[in-house]
Amino acid sequence: MATGETRVDERTVTELSGHLRGELLGPDDPGYDESRSIWNGMIDRTPDYIARCRGVADVMGAVEFARENDLLVAVKGGGHNIAGKAVCDGGLVIDLSAMDAVRVDPDSRTARVEPGATLADFDHEAQAFGLATPLGINSTTGVAGLTLGGGFGWLTRKYGMTVDNLRSADVVTAEGDLLHASEEENEDLFWGIRGGGGNFGVVTSFEFDLHEVGPEVLCGPIVYRGEDAPEVLRHLRDFNADAPDEASVWGILRGAPPLPFLPEDVHGVGVAIVVAFYAGDMEEGEEVLAPIREFGDPIADAVSPHQYAAFQQAFDPLLTEGARNYWKSHNFHELPDEAIDTAVEYAAALPSPLSEIFFGQVGGAMARVPADATAYPHRDAEYAMNVHTRWEDPADDEKCIAWAREFYDAMAPYATGGVYVNFISEEAGQEELAYGENYDRLVECKNEYDPTNLFRVNQNVEPTA
Repeated sequence: MATGETRVDERTVTELSGHLRGELLGPDDPGYDESRSIWNGMIDRTPDYIARCRGVADVMGAVEFARENDLLVAVKGGGHNIAGKAVCDGGLVIDLSAMDAVRVDPDSRTARVEPGATLADFDHEAQAFGLATPLGINSTTGVAGLTLGGGFGWLTRKYGMTVDNLRSADVVTAEGDLLHASEEENEDLFWGIRGGGGNFGVVTSFEFDLHEVGPEVLCGPIVYRGEDAPEVLRHLRDFNADAPDEASVWGILRGAPPLPFLPEDVHGVGVAIVVAFYAGDMEEGEEVLAPIREFGDPIADAVSPHQYAAFQQAFDPLLTEGARNYWKSHNFHELPDEAIDTAVEYAAALPSPLSEIFFGQVGGAMARVPADATAYPHRDAEYAMNVHTRWEDPADDEKCIAWAREFYDAMAPYATGGVYVNFISEEAGQEELAYGENYDRLVECKNEYDPTNLFRVNQNVEPTA
């Protein structure tokens, strides 16, 4: 049955299967192909075993099984990681997708979230009480992977990154021990999981702080013709320089999607999209966002009160599972004219109709956290750029990847040199760019909690112990 690093005798496999509350799947079992499939259609890996865990005891048993049998091990939460690190060839996948409970305590304004939960699961429960925490922008993303890489979205300027709102976590280490990590207990482990990825163990529970948000927020896209993109992005940059923390305004360059509020004759045509969000009083938001909405001659302005949970899902149709994806990422302190002009030039030659370039505004509360307070180091970034190359035909792989790499290189002179770990595709050598000045401390943490590098199917921090 096994094709990985170590052949496991059937008796040992049977023993693990009998101890799991969930299932242990092999290549011939029903559900195997579904469980090994993930969001990025470029990833096609065949593990020897998939442990579909139902609780902490299952996770502990699966980690012990992998360690004692010298198996390569990958950990799958939402399965949304662009690099495909949720699955491996050979070895064992610890599949946490069935562990998706979210429990909100509205009195303490906290939420307990299991590692298989998605952003949609989290928002659904928290918004029942008018609460939220900063998450990403695609509701099918897994909470676990997003958090372990840092996590940013529409609420980040007001309330910080996802990791800044993490109060505690339960972690199964490489030794199979369950540890509670917080500012008061196993503090170095708690520091490491807040931006250091899955390098230190399997998180089985996250505890988050919540904030009053919605249920309606002022938000939405403003769409401009592609020829207006240079002026639109310059105006966005200048507006953002003095905007309050409640405002988050992002810029996107792509072909116009077939949205109902856009005329059919612009569908597929290059456009510049300004997405505005205001995390505060609606009337104040109208006044603050007025300079953005009054600029130029847009094709459409869909900024209005929207249900927060619905807006968190607004871009899901553009990010469905199964397409082929290759991403590159840069952080920026600012967007000089030369960077804007370069982005507009490359946007005019997008390699596929599904591809896009976005500049996500960050800063605000995120920037007021010291760079060494958590493992996530890039606190001085004002923008995170995603070169989001996406297509469907494998025959277009070479063309699309080459375009993304060329554009990434062209933007490098204007960037900080850091990258967002969750935006790294399947490439080696970018770990130190992602972890920056905190890399050495991450190595110390790795030496303490995973000295044999059992958890290495990730953006890996190699131990030196």
